Amino acid sequence: MAQLLRTPLLSPAVIQGASTGTLEVKGPLSFWGGGRANPLDTKHAEPVYEPATGRVLCELVPCGPEEVDQAVKSAHAAYLKWSKMSGMERAHVMLEAARLIRERKDEIAKVEVINNGKSIIEATGNVQGAAQCIEYFAGLAGTLAGQHIQLSGNAFAYTRREPLGVCLGIGAWNFPFTIAVMKSAPALACGNAMIYKPSPMTPLTTVMLAEIYTQAGVPEGLFNVVQGGAETGSLLCHHPMVAKVSFTGSVPTGKKVMEISAKGVKPVTLELGGKSPLIIFKDSELENAVKGALMGNFLTQGEVCCNGTRVFVQREIMPQFLEEVVKRAKTITVGDPMQIATRMGALISRPHLERVLGFISQAKKEGARVLCGGEPFVPNDPNLKGGYFMSPCVLDNCRDDMTCVKEEIFGPVMSVLPFDTEEEVIERANNTTFGLAAGVFTRDIARAHRVVENLQAGTCFINNYNKTSVELPFGGYKMSGIGSKECF
Repeated sequence: MAQLLRTPLLSPAVIQGASTGTLEVKGPLSFWGGGRANPLDTKHAEPVYEPATGRVLCELVPCGPEEVDQAVKSAHAAYLKWSKMSGMERAHVMLEAARLIRERKDEIAKVEVINNGKSIIEATGNVQGAAQCIEYFAGLAGTLAGQHIQLSGNAFAYTRREPLGVCLGIGAWNFPFTIAVMKSAPALACGNAMIYKPSPMTPLTTVMLAEIYTQAGVPEGLFNVVQGGAETGSLLCHHPMVAKVSFTGSVPTGKKVMEISAKGVKPVTLELGGKSPLIIFKDSELENAVKGALMGNFLTQGEVCCNGTRVFVQREIMPQFLEEVVKRAKTITVGDPMQIATRMGALISRPHLERVLGFISQAKKEGARVLCGGEPFVPNDPNLKGGYFMSPCVLDNCRDDMTCVKEEIFGPVMSVLPFDTEEEVIERANNTTFGLAAGVFTRDIARAHRVVENLQAGTCFINNYNKTSVELPFGGYKMSGIGSKECF
């Protein structure tokens, strides 16, 4: 049995005194039964890097079969207690968790920046949104109810809304804290327990979330963090006491998760990749369209699954659009993500940076023209020389059959394509294996809704992009996962 540590992963004083390149994290990164736990076998520890500096931030020890079994059994024991509480009782605890998140938002955001590389402005907004997410689902907890059905004579029947049990969440590295909350809040509101496996590249803030849930008063073991990579994820999906799986990540991994879960006939939720179209008609407000394109491509260094990376611009306004979007892209401040003035931080890892730059090289070989950026960026600060930075890139002269237009790059790369008619652009927008999101910019509101109706995408934005809300569902069509459609 792993020994549990009841001390926090990072003290507030340590976090407050930390800056880029200074934080040191030691000790166990998994969490179950109300405390941090270190796997017995530490031989396979892996380094976790700080994207802004390239230095090793900590060592992650993946969980094996024994640890997975301990964590799941701990969650099941907590579920038996939590599921017997009323919805209002659960809501009270969840609201306390949300309060603690707001109280510690600066600390959480700081650790998120150090571990993920995104700007402090974005990270702080993410944490505030996470607190709001918990508050929203806490509000629903007390409303869950079955139905009374009157039958013939004096007979009647009723339905019950019952929790599933232990749910498994597997998260991605681009929004570590946010995704952990988005998966756990609805699960806990409905009376379930959750085992959560974050990406091995961003393990830190999920542990802080587990500590906050515990401090708020959930039964020990209700929200457990199991660290590891693909092997650990497979063990969790296979575990007979896991009742449901929710996964966010790549299409290939999502397919494997679905295949494993099918063997146990477990329901799955998949939020996968995207190559979303962003359509700009000639009657759109150009300044707003440019802002939308920038938000839809360079938010979080372009590491956002629903980004609108195929930017279709009606031919008549293509020159004006390109001039303005390039001018604005060149002003994006790249550098130390802990600085308030920074608008684009570091990509998640060296291999990922090289992969993104490889897409740009391939695009040039296939005939695309780089209008700006697309190169490694080295900040002036010597502490950041080893960081994974690049300049935001705009590609012109793109075609639908190019690799940069077909495949998800997951970096700050915008591909711009001309179009002539509404019918043409709808057909081209839908000509993809993905269907996560889409955007339409036009002053003609009837056209906007007509186009959205015909787009095969789960989330559709009108005259804005990447503005989301916890009240609405999120999911995709086709290879982008299993979800539902929404329109902003």
